[in-house]
Amino acid sequence: AVAWAASQWSSQLIAASGWLFVAGIVIFSGSLYILSLTGVRWLGAITPIGGVAFIIGWGCLLWTAIRS
Repeated sequence: AVAWAASQWSSQLIAASGWLFVAGIVIFSGSLYILSLTGVRWLGAITPIGGVAFIIGWGCLLWTAIRS
């Protein structure tokens, strides 16, 4: 979605959206993956940060699409 949007619109929000998607996926999935492998329970507390980053990324993408 971000690659298509970047080809349609030139905006810093598109780049931010892509980076927020990457951060969200790494933090959300990575923390759950490490939690399941190691059992380190405090990683469960940072998992929602990744989800929030992913949601904000979608918001940036939507905002750019609406403005264009």
